[in-house]
Amino acid sequence: MSKAEDAKTEEEKEARKNAYDAYVSQVTPTYSLPLNMLKAFLVGGIICCIGQGITNFCLSRGMDTLTAGKWTSLILVLISVVLTGLNIYPTIAKFGGAGALVPITGFANGVAAPAIEFKKEGQVFGIGSQIFSIGGPVILYGIFTSWLLGLVYWIWKIVQ
Repeated sequence: MSKAEDAKTEEEKEARKNAYDAYVSQVTPTYSLPLNMLKAFLVGGIICCIGQGITNFCLSRGMDTLTAGKWTSLILVLISVVLTGLNIYPTIAKFGGAGALVPITGFANGVAAPAIEFKKEGQVFGIGSQIFSIGGPVILYGIFTSWLLGLVYWIWKIVQ
């Protein structure tokens, strides 16, 4: 191959690379970290305020703190599952990001969404096999981490 052909090939490669880089920068979404943090703070704060309102309502009805907390968790999970079934929670999660996904409502959404999505495949192969596709690893790692921390605590108590 002559030097002229080699230079032309290099120019074509460079032009192709530049065109690809321009395409990637065009289709890659840009995010504003401060704006996303503000949205997460607002959505998470609203969820927590709803939870506090439920707790205050339960306490005003004469429940003790532990029972009010249990009812609060139960009602928040119920609200999350109902909103997931109505396809509203995914919109909230898309807007609020981690603010909607971190609280207990996000976990309930993570368990309910696959169950709703795969219900057409039946009780066993649809719902039964897919319901913990997102929640399962969270449960697994949570149990393993608590076991590991318990073991470290137990060893720490023996050494002291």
